[in-house]
Amino acid sequence: MKEFHQVEWDERTADDCRQLVRLAVREDLDRLFDVTTLALVSEHSRGSARVVVRQPGVLAGLPAAQLAVAEMNLDTQLELLSKDGDRVQAGSAVAKWRGSTRDLLTTERIVLNLLGRLSGIATLTRSFVDCIAGTRARIYDTRKTTPGWRRLEKYAVRCGGGCNHRTGLFDAVLIKDNHLAQGTSRGITPREAVVRARDFLAGCKPDRSGDIVEIEVDTLDQFRDVIPAFPDIILLDNMSPEEMQEAVRLRDEAGAATQLEASGGVRLESVRRIAECGVDRISVGAVTHSATTLDIGLDWDATG
Repeated sequence: MKEFHQVEWDERTADDCRQLVRLAVREDLDRLFDVTTLALVSEHSRGSARVVVRQPGVLAGLPAAQLAVAEMNLDTQLELLSKDGDRVQAGSAVAKWRGSTRDLLTTERIVLNLLGRLSGIATLTRSFVDCIAGTRARIYDTRKTTPGWRRLEKYAVRCGGGCNHRTGLFDAVLIKDNHLAQGTSRGITPREAVVRARDFLAGCKPDRSGDIVEIEVDTLDQFRDVIPAFPDIILLDNMSPEEMQEAVRLRDEAGAATQLEASGGVRLESVRRIAECGVDRISVGAVTHSATTLDIGLDWDATG
């Protein structure tokens, strides 16, 4: 089975994180300084604090927090007590942070924003994953991500037990409804679209014929037309459970290795029913575009 690139914490992800940290510093300090902290805290003061989760959830972004501390060249040390993917309870300390009091106070929001946003995505993803436990289906994200945050948010989906759909327009073919709509007047059927896409990939230099070719259909008629072309994945857009079950039957009857992906308005309340239709993949935009930030705070231990 072909699979999309799965995002890990690697140098590309870390580089995206560095760009976000630099922007966050500019947003908070405007190339100046933290007026409140400089007014109230001695430059010689030292302190320590715990990074504490205020509500149950799944962690993501601890390497991002460490990278932020390094990128800002802080006189602090961040000691991790947990790892990404861990389930944590309210009140859990996930890191210890000690060093210059000024640096701690000035940068706490940047670090906590990274952890909270990514852990919120991991937590919501885990909820979807848990809902379909025991079925053949897997949860996938989409490109409905925060601008600039895509790799980090897709990494957080992985921390929550989900899978990554294509990273961008460059790494797979996904023939959408509008691709088909613009070709209708020229007689391009779903089957013909798949054939053309494969021919194009085979003609690329270097050869990209191994790339995934996926096509979106929203009717069973379109499905029947395209299944003989054996695309790698057929996306079933906003189909009813009965239609999805029929698509699974038709796929199996054709003996195709094609994977079936359900998509469109998937919610926690509906995802189990969708998975029980026999589809292989369920793409859920909500895991990134609707995730709520996990409440994570900094509890001060001492100052010196």
